[in-house]
Amino acid sequence: MVFLFRLLSRLPLSVVHRLGDWLGRLTYWLSPTYRRHLRENMAQAGVDPALNLPAAAESGKQMLELARIWMRTLDEANAQVVDVAGREHLEAALQAGHGIVFLTPHLGCFEITAQYLSTFGDITVLYRAPKSAAAQELILTGRKRAQLHLAPADLSGVRALIKALKKGQMVGMLPDQAPKTGEGVWLDFFGRPAYTMTLAARLTETGATALLTWGERLPGGRGYRIHFQPPTQPLAGDTVARAQQINHQIEALIRQCPVQYLWGYNRYKRPRGVEPPPA
Repeated sequence: MVFLFRLLSRLPLSVVHRLGDWLGRLTYWLSPTYRRHLRENMAQAGVDPALNLPAAAESGKQMLELARIWMRTLDEANAQVVDVAGREHLEAALQAGHGIVFLTPHLGCFEITAQYLSTFGDITVLYRAPKSAAAQELILTGRKRAQLHLAPADLSGVRALIKALKKGQMVGMLPDQAPKTGEGVWLDFFGRPAYTMTLAARLTETGATALLTWGERLPGGRGYRIHFQPPTQPLAGDTVARAQQINHQIEALIRQCPVQYLWGYNRYKRPRGVEPPPA
């Protein structure tokens, strides 16, 4: 896998994305389970079925473009960021100095955002180790940057995130990632109960600034446009209320570019040991 990624990292981004497009389409037709999850999730969100196959193609790009980020130097990886939308929101949050919680869903190229943000200061990112040792080594190697720190998805990782915010630093996470048993609650996501993490909501209660961010994949392999935007309404209420608000904010973000969301991810799965959602 490492050899393959090193090989891909030497190719132009346009070629990598073209290969990823083919890989995504091939996976869509060869994997009935993946195809079913993608179709069901897109239908649940009311997305045009005509986007099913293009969405699968974008997911293929997401897989292969990691090589161009993880196997390159930080400067080379960030050189692929050709535009930034909402930079004023990032600068204002940095100036406030209360710490920043970046809510980055599985939309577009979510790996490039932390790499880019690490050039502004220390950022700690929540990280869940994969089952594969080879994948683990690849991820750790690719994310190893001077100011980019990984926090494991356990109690020690939570402490690391809180500690970073107390220092006025940045933290990031995938708020639409299905949590482990006991780490979430059933909340509405596109009109259907989804087991939703509460950690992101808890961190917004610290007084830190919450920003939504995602890396838009530009056509033709031209690079990425990173978006920063505050919630359309300030997050308020208790932890569960905030978690529900975050879900709705993510929905609005996805609607901006539904074809680049990772629809094949089993967002509505019921973790082992978790009670079924209320009727």
